[in-house]
Amino acid sequence: MTVSDGGAAVRIRGFGWRYAGRKAWACRGVDLDVAAGERVLLVGPSGAGKSTLLRAVAGLLDPETAAEQEGSVLVDGVPAAAARDRVGMLLQDPEASLVMSRSGDDVAFGLENAGVPADEIWPRVDESLARVGFRHGRDRPTAALSGGEQQRLALAGALVRRPSVLVLDEPTANLDPDGTATVLGAVAASLSGAGTTLLLVEHRVDAAAGLVDRVVVLEPGGGVLDDGPPEEVFGRRGAALAAAGVWVPAPWGPAAPPFRPGPGGDVVLTAADLTLTYPRTRRPALSSASLTVRHGTAVAVTGPNGSGKSTLAMLLAGLLPPDTGSVLLGGSERPLHRWRARDLCRRVGTVFQDPEHQFVTRTARDELLVGPRRAGVAHDAAQRRADELLERLRLTRLAGANPFTLSGGEKRRLSVAAMLTTAPDLLVLDEPTFGQDARTWAELLELLVRLRVGGTAIVAVTHDEAFAGALADARVTVSDGALRDVVEVRS
Repeated sequence: MTVSDGGAAVRIRGFGWRYAGRKAWACRGVDLDVAAGERVLLVGPSGAGKSTLLRAVAGLLDPETAAEQEGSVLVDGVPAAAARDRVGMLLQDPEASLVMSRSGDDVAFGLENAGVPADEIWPRVDESLARVGFRHGRDRPTAALSGGEQQRLALAGALVRRPSVLVLDEPTANLDPDGTATVLGAVAASLSGAGTTLLLVEHRVDAAAGLVDRVVVLEPGGGVLDDGPPEEVFGRRGAALAAAGVWVPAPWGPAAPPFRPGPGGDVVLTAADLTLTYPRTRRPALSSASLTVRHGTAVAVTGPNGSGKSTLAMLLAGLLPPDTGSVLLGGSERPLHRWRARDLCRRVGTVFQDPEHQFVTRTARDELLVGPRRAGVAHDAAQRRADELLERLRLTRLAGANPFTLSGGEKRRLSVAAMLTTAPDLLVLDEPTFGQDARTWAELLELLVRLRVGGTAIVAVTHDEAFAGALADARVTVSDGALRDVVEVRS
């Protein structure tokens, strides 16, 4: 079914799911009814099972990967796994939704599988791409897309099928403010008049609250804690949700912490005239970019999706060789991308936009020990540092879990912790606050502030204005592959 004849009802009874290798249930005892055409926002602390529940509704949970499962999830009375063709889903990791090498083909993929007539496919693809503000058109290689552009493309793929149920997991993650407005507007337009049922997880609750009729509060391992219209649920639970780390609308949401300037120091990194063009693209991803970073300071890199921010981060971290120009660390005359991995990891830590791209071990604890082992840190010292970071970022209970089974927010916290274990001179982070609840957001910020005060240099690519405002001594704006502004915002 590719043209919605109205929304579908969702009925969840006694649902529980425990991933293999995990002692705790991702969610358990969930009873929930969503009428056809209703729009529901799921909220709850990190680890409450929101993403797992969305995957269950979309029929994407493989029973063979569960240690235990309970209950049922029905879409119009049919088991969710048998109703996948009626559900459109945007995953928390948009890259996991992309299956084709060309953007237009990726959006058309679902229509072709559903047997939509060929003369209908491309007009619908173009309509969906335009609706979500995807600026590149059909021919853009999916491998050349930024995280935010992947997000828009994956949403276009979910909308193009005109599903009866639309399931969205953090649809505005990694999007700039204009992109957030465009994407949420596209969601609203797709729902208008179609009667589509919506299940939504979105940490930008202020922006999403206007899209929904109901808010459902999930409790870790405890099912549904509250359910009702947004103003009533937040009126009853706003303060408690904020205390648990949920981003809630004013007046319950946390205030931005005050800025504390870094101490400054000698130059730790100098980048000069960096240019890079990716294979299969004609336009440079970055051109003639120059930047100086000092010890004990933080630089926020901002700009629209696809402007070249992540490319700049990877060049500054020594993980990409520039076509022209150089990146030099400290007093070394050897370009950073030519350093041996053992030496690089001692001096530079990198947190990728997609946390899964840096996971190489089978447990969270082992992930924290990779850098210290490679850098030659003593075993006992590495263990103590790993334990400290696991505790600080509330990952201790997940120390033995496979990193790939963690929630999106837990993966991000683990990826940040893994880079902090070697206490590098320079820390390069790409969207470090993506998917974090308010409590962990504040903890990450405090941790980074302490590192900066201790002399670490930080470069953070971010769309999070509150984060940038609380951390950054300087701001860099990237647009169309060029550094437009390098502004010292603090003295």
